Amino acid sequence: MTVPRIGVTGMWSNRVHGLRYDGNAVATQVLSAVVRSGGEPLTLFAESALRPTERMRGLDGLLIPGGADLDPASYGQVAEPETMVADYAGQDAFEAGLISAALAAGVPVLAICRGFQLLNVMHGGTLVQHLGDKTAAHRGSVHGMALTAGSCLATVIGDSALDVSSYHHQAVDRVGEGLTISAVAPDGIVEGLELAGHELIAIQWHPEDAAATDARQRALFDWLVARAGARAARGRLAGIGAEVL
Repeated sequence: MTVPRIGVTGMWSNRVHGLRYDGNAVATQVLSAVVRSGGEPLTLFAESALRPTERMRGLDGLLIPGGADLDPASYGQVAEPETMVADYAGQDAFEAGLISAALAAGVPVLAICRGFQLLNVMHGGTLVQHLGDKTAAHRGSVHGMALTAGSCLATVIGDSALDVSSYHHQAVDRVGEGLTISAVAPDGIVEGLELAGHELIAIQWHPEDAAATDARQRALFDWLVARAGARAARGRLAGIGAEVL
C-alpha cells in the first residue's frame, strides 16, 4: 500500500526546546492528525535548492498550519503593536510559493489559521491586525460556527453548526478575489474560505486540537489524505500507461 505524502510547512523558530540553535517546528497535533488519517507527514524547510514547483513533484498533498502573524506589508499595512510576525523574514514567501505551486499542480491543500489568512492575502484580501475586545471569543477558546450549505467544507464535515477550537487575534477583513466564504462565527468573523475549481479548504480554527476524539474535525485530515491518495493513484496509473505505450 502506498501512503500519501503530505508536505507540512515548518516554521523557522529562533528557539526550540532541546536544540542548541534555531529550529524548524510543526505542532505535534498537526503531524499526528495526518498520521491518524493514513498519511505520511513530511516537514518542509523554508530554504531549499528546489523551486516550489519542483518540491510539489514529491508530494501528494500540502498542509499549511498555524503560526506567527503575516507581515502586514503584504496587504499594504504597517504593523500594529500587537502584530507578531515570523522569526524568519522569508516565511510568508516560502508558504505562499508552495500554495501557488500546489494549486497550479492540482495538489490538494488544507490551510489552517495562518495558512487561511495567507491564502486570503495572496488573493488580494486584507486582515484585521488585532480583534481588540473581540479577542476573548477567539484567542484560546471554543466557539460556535455556521457553515455555508453546499460548500466543500460542509460536504466534508457536515453543514450543521459546529463548535471549534480557536486561537487567533487577527481575522479576515476584505475577502480576496475569487474566494468564497464557507463558514462564519456568530460575531461575523470569517472562519472558512474556498477557491472554485481547486481542491482546497482553508479554515481559521484548529481542527488538530480535537481530531483525535471529534469525527468532524478529523474529517478534514481524512479529506486531505484521501484526495492526496487519489491524486497519487492517478499518477501511478498514468505512469503504468506510459510504460505500456
